[in-house]
Amino acid sequence: MPKPHIALVTCADLPDLEPEDRPLLDALRERDAEVSVAVWNDPDVDWSAFDGSVLRSTWDYTDNYEAFISWARSVPRLLNPPNVVRWNSDKHYLERLAAHGLDVVETTWLEPDRNFDKRALHNRFPAREDFVIKPAISAGSKDTGRYTATDADSRRYAIEHAERLLKAGRSVMVQRYIPEVDSVGESALIFLHGTFSHSVHKDAMLAPGDDDVVDGLYRPESMSQHQATDAEIEAAQNVLAFARARIPGRNPSSRPLLYARVDLVTPRSGSPVLMELELVEPSLFFSLAPGSLERFADAILAEVRMGPDTHNIELA
Repeated sequence: MPKPHIALVTCADLPDLEPEDRPLLDALRERDAEVSVAVWNDPDVDWSAFDGSVLRSTWDYTDNYEAFISWARSVPRLLNPPNVVRWNSDKHYLERLAAHGLDVVETTWLEPDRNFDKRALHNRFPAREDFVIKPAISAGSKDTGRYTATDADSRRYAIEHAERLLKAGRSVMVQRYIPEVDSVGESALIFLHGTFSHSVHKDAMLAPGDDDVVDGLYRPESMSQHQATDAEIEAAQNVLAFARARIPGRNPSSRPLLYARVDLVTPRSGSPVLMELELVEPSLFFSLAPGSLERFADAILAEVRMGPDTHNIELA
């Protein structure tokens, strides 16, 4: 039987993969697979040559969004279902999950077709505490800034930030900043084929006054090992169940996704709150969880052996 040929998909800025993913090459080769690294928008790549392609560090897609979605639909054996890629790459999915009762970080949505003036933007920002502005289609905390509601200068900078995004035709998220992100941090829980694999702790990335300028593809994260609590695991499983039932084109017979990352923060006075659900190209932090790299390599090869999920419908 020939070796399966796997493509790990990246972007032109990271042609050798992001450092956390590089050991995956050897892990797959040790399992008798042939592995290539391929840039998603490289016109010379023959995607039909691969038995499976896995999205990893495709972090420039926000600048070429429609081209990226079209590309995902065109790849013959992409192990990330295109309908999932489309649904999860636009953070409006948080609005849909919140509408169904899931505990999601409080978010106000600003759409470019509303033509907000400065006063209208001012009135849609929180009156107290800190808040975050980010575009609905973004990766690596690019174009994200944290502002203080009661500081006039900070509020003015927030208005300017939102205006820049809206004038560029981008939907804007205004999120209440949960103080426990500073004092406790976030938890990122990683699942492989629906089974909890490992978790990491993420320190706060934004200080008050941080603007939306990021030098490079992403804002660096400070990560450490973390032992997920039962409450966190249960909350993450609930998030995945909600998403599985509500992603267009998926039904209860669809098999669990190859990977998923659920980012949570737990306020002192409540249960874990969903910050983000990452199903497209999240960092999975293998170096912080012994055995996780091997589990991921096994999951990729199992997905290739199973072939396409006939219960997962690609939408036009």
